[in-house]
Amino acid sequence: MSEGKASIVAGGQFGDEGKGKIISYLALKDDYHAIARAGVGPNAGHTVKYKGERYGIRIIPSGFVNEKTKLYVGAGVLVDIDVFFEEIEKTGVKGRIKIDERCGIIEDKHREADKASAYLKSKIGTTGTGCGPANAERALRKLKLARDFEELKSYVCDVSLELNSILDSGENVLIEMTQGFGLSLYYGTYPYVTSKDTTASTALADVGLGPRKAGEIIVVFKSFPTRVGSGPFETELSEEEAEKRGIVEYGTVTGRKRRIGMFDFELAKKACRINSATQIAITCIDYIDKSCYGAREYAELSKPAREFIEKVESELKIPVTIISTGPEIEHTIDLREEKLKH
Repeated sequence: MSEGKASIVAGGQFGDEGKGKIISYLALKDDYHAIARAGVGPNAGHTVKYKGERYGIRIIPSGFVNEKTKLYVGAGVLVDIDVFFEEIEKTGVKGRIKIDERCGIIEDKHREADKASAYLKSKIGTTGTGCGPANAERALRKLKLARDFEELKSYVCDVSLELNSILDSGENVLIEMTQGFGLSLYYGTYPYVTSKDTTASTALADVGLGPRKAGEIIVVFKSFPTRVGSGPFETELSEEEAEKRGIVEYGTVTGRKRRIGMFDFELAKKACRINSATQIAITCIDYIDKSCYGAREYAELSKPAREFIEKVESELKIPVTIISTGPEIEHTIDLREEKLKH
């Protein structure tokens, strides 16, 4: 029996790339046996639109839309218990969601410290969800873990053991990374970054899988990148210019207005190199040309949109295999069969 593989979806810019849409599409299209959330914690929100409902998901994997898929939260992810139970109720995933017994737990003191820190709040632009202080406490070996909380007893397991067993049985797994490359603690725009690394390598570590388990690594880019909060943004447009282009967005977690920029090819090259990208997904292609909204076939894209896709492939030397043309899951062009022929 051949061994299964773990595909990874990671962000290539400053978060907000539309990973939730891509992950939910893949969950339904590829029918993964399990989907595991990696990343920092509830400071990152993934937006999923499905069957007329809009979900802003901060802990539950975005692949919950496939009702047959097992859902996991890896040991490297911080969990806010209140958010966790709210999302279980909202998504109806009770009975198929598990979190690792080693997940760090965010408590009131962490949220209070996050909001009280003038440095974190005013300069760095923290979300105030307690992730930074909780990760700092974990580094000091003082943080409580999921296994320490009675209310989580029926939800905890050894995620690493379960995912490795699934892969060993020949089934495939999808790993969902949060934030984006530009927010990596190591490779991003330090100090305006999140409290840990956000690359594909860390996604594997977060859920307890070794490097040889990795299959496809899909890095997601938005056609016009956005950023919430402070920090360098080399290609940023003025608010007036962004509004002229009809691009106005707000953060999933904070509700703050997102800063808008032009596509940064140098940042994208670094993201592809350090993530070891095998595929690229492009979202919001309709920002290039509104006529592309809802397109399901590549031939339906306008000339400017196709030229943008071709330039991305030419510059980054990685195939663009998935193109999102709108917020709904079905607003997707899937070129994998054509582009990945060997």
